[in-house]
Amino acid sequence: MESLGVVVNPIAGMGGRVGLKGTDGKLEEARDRGAEPRAPDRAREALEAVHRREPALTVVTAATVMGEDAVRDAGYEPTVVYEPAATTDGRVDPAAPGTTAADTRGAVEAFLEHGVDLVLFVGGDGTAVDVAEVLESADEETPMLGVPAGVKIYSSVFAVTPADAGRIAAEFDRVGSREVNDIDEEAYREGEVRTQLEAVVSVPVAPNVQSSKQIASGSVDSLASGFAREVESDRTYVFGPGGTVGAIERELGIDPSPLGVDVWRDGEVLVRDGAERDILAALEEPTTIVVSPIGGQGFVFGRGNHQLSPDVIGRADEIEVVASDEKLDDIDVLRVDTDDEAIDESLRGWLQVRTGRFTTRLVKVV
Repeated sequence: MESLGVVVNPIAGMGGRVGLKGTDGKLEEARDRGAEPRAPDRAREALEAVHRREPALTVVTAATVMGEDAVRDAGYEPTVVYEPAATTDGRVDPAAPGTTAADTRGAVEAFLEHGVDLVLFVGGDGTAVDVAEVLESADEETPMLGVPAGVKIYSSVFAVTPADAGRIAAEFDRVGSREVNDIDEEAYREGEVRTQLEAVVSVPVAPNVQSSKQIASGSVDSLASGFAREVESDRTYVFGPGGTVGAIERELGIDPSPLGVDVWRDGEVLVRDGAERDILAALEEPTTIVVSPIGGQGFVFGRGNHQLSPDVIGRADEIEVVASDEKLDDIDVLRVDTDDEAIDESLRGWLQVRTGRFTTRLVKVV
């Protein structure tokens, strides 16, 4: 590879940690809740991994926070080929409403004009759709690869972590066809997952490109029953999103928020569908976080549950991972991506995953 095109959606993922399950149409509310941009840091991390392997690479990008800043921070001298519409004195506010999907598409069009060998984008499924739309309309075979920064990561065009994205971008030697999927965020916030295949694109072939998220789940009745029988009094339980954890909540008499985080203690729901700050305010020792891996991908933290932040995880003395045997059969390893390397490292290693009333399986967290 001789040239790389880099585009960053600077608002991607801002809605996750504050409990909005996405940022589409919710930017101002996310900012009011204290959301901070996470995409620029993840872009820099990915590009640093590229720079360690390919320091002489030509990097083509969009101005300021849509790529230029992260490219410079990683050690490259960028070739800026696109200027976002919402600029003031040559700068773009990371959360400016004018930094739009149209800017993403405009940047990718400029990259293609400059003949880049790979489009590396930073964002979520919505950003992936924008990039794929340009590639398909231009009838281009240029491959794309995602650095995961959004709340929703249902597409199979993303690397597992930013560092993986950088390594793959620098070292790939072949491509394969992968799916770009997206969901209806408004329905998602109401607890319903509506997915749609948006495109099939070329993506570098590598072990650490994640699979598409599986929506279906197996029976978890016995697992939920067994867990509920062992609930301790005077212990705070933080229940993550998903159907498996939701089954446990229903066994305990809780009406779960299917795609949110609930906090429960001694028969009382303290927080329903909470943001990070709500969860932290309700925590009392001892605390157990209950999560289930995403089917087909294996993520237990960092995909769809950003409310379970490093601060929340650090306050827990126990983490329970639950999954049916059917779900685990399709997962080689479990994964974490919390934005905090120390927390990620503390979670890695072999873990007992509860699979039934009395049964567990040993699965490695990487």
